[in-house]
Amino acid sequence: MSENKSPLNDNGSFWFDTLDTPSTIAEAPSLPEKVDVAIIGAGYTGLWTAYYLKEKDPSLEIAVFEANTVGFGASGRNGGWCMGLAWGIDGMLAEEKRRDAGVRLLRAMHDTVDEVGRISQREGIECHFAKGGTLEVAIAPFHVKGMQDHMALHHELGFSEDDYRWLPPEEARERVGMTPNHGATYTPHCAVIHPARLVKGLGRVVRAKGVKIYEGTPVTEMASGYVDTNKGRVSAGKIIRATEGYTESIKGQERQMLPLYSMMVATEPLPDHVWNEIGLANRETFGDSRRVTIYGQKTDDGRLAFGGRAGYYFGSKRRGIIPPDDPMVQNVERTLRSIFPVLQDYKVSHGWGGLMGVPRHWRPSVAFDPQTGLGHAGGYTGEGVAASNLAGRILSDLVLERESDLTDLAWVNDTPAKWEPEPLRWLGVKAIQYFGDKADRIEMETGKPSKFWGTLFGSALS
Repeated sequence: MSENKSPLNDNGSFWFDTLDTPSTIAEAPSLPEKVDVAIIGAGYTGLWTAYYLKEKDPSLEIAVFEANTVGFGASGRNGGWCMGLAWGIDGMLAEEKRRDAGVRLLRAMHDTVDEVGRISQREGIECHFAKGGTLEVAIAPFHVKGMQDHMALHHELGFSEDDYRWLPPEEARERVGMTPNHGATYTPHCAVIHPARLVKGLGRVVRAKGVKIYEGTPVTEMASGYVDTNKGRVSAGKIIRATEGYTESIKGQERQMLPLYSMMVATEPLPDHVWNEIGLANRETFGDSRRVTIYGQKTDDGRLAFGGRAGYYFGSKRRGIIPPDDPMVQNVERTLRSIFPVLQDYKVSHGWGGLMGVPRHWRPSVAFDPQTGLGHAGGYTGEGVAASNLAGRILSDLVLERESDLTDLAWVNDTPAKWEPEPLRWLGVKAIQYFGDKADRIEMETGKPSKFWGTLFGSALS
């Protein structure tokens, strides 16, 4: 590892590797005695919150505390999907009593994709933002009807063909030439980004607005009125926790978030004739109908970046860097080559992975208590690029005690219960992963629904 890279400032991802300048930890300013707002975590949630707070009240003294470097966690190594959807919304739309709230939240997420693009352009953040939409491919014939019904429900709820539409197999294969492909749903409400460029750009912008970022300064404990760091205590009128899968590193915050791992690979730049077979001419993102999530995009420099959900380590173990020869990374590469056989003769240049935050109810939440001055946001379960922006805007209004169209969205005060203690936590997560893998394999082999294993998977997630 070069002298510019260390476990503190380099997360091992393709995204960090292709920054214009190597990631480094800035020399931290002197620790303040007191600030108006202390934010724990310099990822998307923390930085968006700081950004909007400064926009609305420039007089605020804001400090962001980061254990490593800006964007070291999921914000700087994710799949690069800025998507107008989030975990839990589909469940709300499926229940009549929660549909209105679900529609409001979904429309807010649609707007958020454009908000990220607007702010990136306005602030000069060159994050390769390209709004090409996203495709979800049916990988078995029997998936088609359920996906079409899903589109029909959106239309019944007031969304149009311009928002959601079904692509028959021929058109779907032109858009993304993956195997198998029995048709796809398409929505334009998704953009691709270079995630590390976005988070590093946000860091630069909020610093220019007067926000102090203390890198290499982990928070060890938080309570009403103060945060303790490895360099001393800081008093704060208001404190926001934005730590996702790293939440357990703070004393008293155990079992709030499950650190679940996701792995990624990126190919070498691919020639035009390969892209003609793969598709993604508009830089659409893509996934499919399997239960164990996969996700991919065409990067600005012509690579295919592809990822998949991996696993969980007993006791919520947190691994800072996942090397490219890790078996879970290798498994993602095998999946990529199986769905795009044209890639067999091309190299995978990068492999990496890391953890994300999963709450017990499997959906994002935002909360702030004006009595204690404590708040938090997160729980995106791997879908946080756009959701974190919406959460940051909500938090900024809550912290400033301003009512808005955002402060009564369904995420607000939807605080999850804690995860079960070990070994129940490990057993539960392993069961979910096993049921999902088993159901997907059976369905791919037989072309028929796996009712038994599929039902177990659904029940385990509830």
